Amino acid sequence: MDGHSLAYRAFFALPAENFTTVTGQPTNAIYGFTSMLANTLRDEEPTHFAVAFDVSRKTWRSEQYSEYKANRSKSPDEFKGQVELIGELLDAMQVRRYAVDGFEADDVIATLATQAEAEGFQVSIVTGDRDTFQLVTDNITVLYPTKGVSELTRFTPEKIEERYGLTPQQYPDYAALRGDPSDNLPGIPGVGEKTAAKWINQFGSFAELADRADEVKGKAGQNLRDHLDAVRLNRTLTELVRDVELPDRPEDLVRAPYDRQALGVILDALEFRHQNFRDRLFAVDPGAEEQQEQPAAGVEVDGEVLEPGALGPWLAEHGSGALGVATVDVWKQGTGSVSEVALATAGGPAAWFDPTALTEEDDAAFAAWLADEARPKAMHDAKALMRVFAEHGWSVAGVRMDTALAAYLDKPGRRSFALDALSVEYLGRELGPTAESDGQLALGVDERAEADALMVKARTVLDLGTAFEERLEQVGAAEMLRDLELPTSELLSRMERAGICADREWLTNLEQQFADAVQQAVQEAHAAVGHEFNLGSPKQLQEVLFGELGLPKTKKTKTGYTTDADALAWLAGQTDHELPVIMLRYREQQKLRTTVEGLIKTIAPDGRIHTTFNQTVAATGRLSSTDPNLQNIPVRTDEGRAIRRGFRVGEGYESLMTADYSQIELRVMAHLSEDEGLIEAFTSGEDLHTTVAAQVFGVEKSAVDPEMRRKIKAMSYGLAYGLSAFGLSQQLGITPDEARKLMDTFFERFGGVRDYLHNAVDEARAIGYTHTIMGRRRYLPDLTSDHRQRREMAERMALNAPIQGTAADIVKVAMLKVDAAIRAAGLASRMLLQVHDEIVLEVAPGEREQVEELVRREMASAVELRAPLDVSVGHGQDWESAAH
Repeated sequence: MDGHSLAYRAFFALPAENFTTVTGQPTNAIYGFTSMLANTLRDEEPTHFAVAFDVSRKTWRSEQYSEYKANRSKSPDEFKGQVELIGELLDAMQVRRYAVDGFEADDVIATLATQAEAEGFQVSIVTGDRDTFQLVTDNITVLYPTKGVSELTRFTPEKIEERYGLTPQQYPDYAALRGDPSDNLPGIPGVGEKTAAKWINQFGSFAELADRADEVKGKAGQNLRDHLDAVRLNRTLTELVRDVELPDRPEDLVRAPYDRQALGVILDALEFRHQNFRDRLFAVDPGAEEQQEQPAAGVEVDGEVLEPGALGPWLAEHGSGALGVATVDVWKQGTGSVSEVALATAGGPAAWFDPTALTEEDDAAFAAWLADEARPKAMHDAKALMRVFAEHGWSVAGVRMDTALAAYLDKPGRRSFALDALSVEYLGRELGPTAESDGQLALGVDERAEADALMVKARTVLDLGTAFEERLEQVGAAEMLRDLELPTSELLSRMERAGICADREWLTNLEQQFADAVQQAVQEAHAAVGHEFNLGSPKQLQEVLFGELGLPKTKKTKTGYTTDADALAWLAGQTDHELPVIMLRYREQQKLRTTVEGLIKTIAPDGRIHTTFNQTVAATGRLSSTDPNLQNIPVRTDEGRAIRRGFRVGEGYESLMTADYSQIELRVMAHLSEDEGLIEAFTSGEDLHTTVAAQVFGVEKSAVDPEMRRKIKAMSYGLAYGLSAFGLSQQLGITPDEARKLMDTFFERFGGVRDYLHNAVDEARAIGYTHTIMGRRRYLPDLTSDHRQRREMAERMALNAPIQGTAADIVKVAMLKVDAAIRAAGLASRMLLQVHDEIVLEVAPGEREQVEELVRREMASAVELRAPLDVSVGHGQDWESAAH
């Protein structure tokens, strides 16, 4: 693979704004490259594999021709450093990578391909550089990206013949005649691709054409003769070197098993947590099959399949001690059912039963055991189990251990919280059906094996719980599991079951409005250009913007000039033409339409949307939601507010109430830094950002203009998120130097913040982790890395985690205190949602004043900070009107 070529192509194929870590590290090139890598390894199944990279633009070609590639613009700052991180990722995958001074990646590839073919290999080359077409033979194929990073075209000798009418051996002659603007190799005036191909076919080669140049008639022939020296130089530079000195031969490039732990750390640092992406990458690990062939020892379980009537007696005998619980459950929007349940003791006895076949006595006995706070239980992802048990009318209490949450507190950045993965890591054993059968219930062979496997899972949960109890005590997280995460899990389960009422008609009409707005934008774009084109095609949009309309050029890419949101916004300010503004509106309306369409699909039969809250996704401790993701609904736009109006108060309730903290991250930063100036700015009762801006810019508060306030607000929050000067410059549209000066001036005024941020990184580097004021840890081994890019990423995380993590902890404490106060008061009101730092409640008739009073009281007293917590509350018939 040509690493540099493909990474650069990926960089421009994927929008950077969608691939950036919380600390501002762009990852679009890494993600796109890695995705292509995983797909290629899956599809091609190579036995031997390597990746080649360019070192710099100084090569033997630039020495022969100083203007070689001189027309290329400087690599974007957002791209720099991503290649280094790709190298780290490849190292963890145990992939050989090469970068040789004085040569390009193509030369390394040509050398290895030529050697490999001579040794009997079938060779595939994945590259975005067409110069490699000269290497194609019956044994060497070039896989060339023809659609972003997702589609590869196979170039065989036949394909090159079909495309160019030439043999692969003739391709460099053709390329030399045609010239290559991307490499700054001049062509012959008036000679395009067709003429170049015709001449090579007519004369057989460039060498023969040069010798017989006088035979070419007309102006084209004269131009050829006038530019023969330039074409000869092109031909020299186009020829790939096939004898670069390398430390390895092709046979040395056999694929090796991943260093899975190292790869997991890198993927976590890059925040690549999407399970499908990670599954694709780990599925092509050469060591995966070997690991499966050598499973660790399982666990012996004295398993019993209980017949109807046997569950009550079994619980009476074994239910007083801790039991592990496992289920096979089905959960669909609004409806869940448990199809199998297994219970296991620490000593060995385990039981499996079918909850749909319980006698009344069994059902009552199981319900009583589940709801008994004094009966300790261990579960994996207890929230999900609570949700499906509730569908059977069973409530759950006494959960002392949730192995998914415990693993999250132990290593919050891990890639997977799957039970089988945790069993291997913490217990050293694979999950497998090793239960001993003595049940009397008639089951088929496959069904019996499933029952055995589920009993083993229940025992594994219990054993893992024991291991985690000791582990969490060691890392100071046992109290956080017991007092914060487990109670939050139980509350979230109730919130998920409650859901929030959705107005299907309103949302359907809104979707149509957005669809009409999309169509209107399409029509306006066509009218502005004078003909139809596909607004969703970057290639066609490039042709229209920069070809037909001749608008100012944006950043150069290998596929043209970028048309991402930033580029369109820049174009809108550079030209009076209306198309960039129309395109921005088109994309925004398209995104809104998709959001609303997704919401409508998730409305359950009860007329409510039941999102799923995630406790183990964000390493900082923040909650997120999926199916649907309620955090991607815009808050500050009219369209976003219109969407929120589709969330209504449900039947039997009076109103919705929202409550959140004002500037919680900045209050946490003031508390942690103990900066007197910042604390005073909070306690003065005046607008925080205006007060800070007056101090930073050295003016009276009345002289602070909106632009000053905007800069200070962006910078203040940026500091809380570990934002770099470069990241701040991107947000504000200023140069990195200007951003750095702004930060320096801020630190002069607020030295306590400067000292805190500096000391936070030093402390984390010394002890290996950051921690919140409640003790939540985030481990950052890369703080001591020799790799600058990874070290700087870790440093930004060290700035971000204590502030964001503390804010997340405070919100959870507040949720628990509010919920407990509502229940203690015997109120019918209930909590429905937690989105960002906002809590949404459904208020029962006549309870509004009482609920608001306790919400303000409990949230304000969640934790005592030097910059006191400030709570805002609003109410209304829908989510938007309840805003404050």
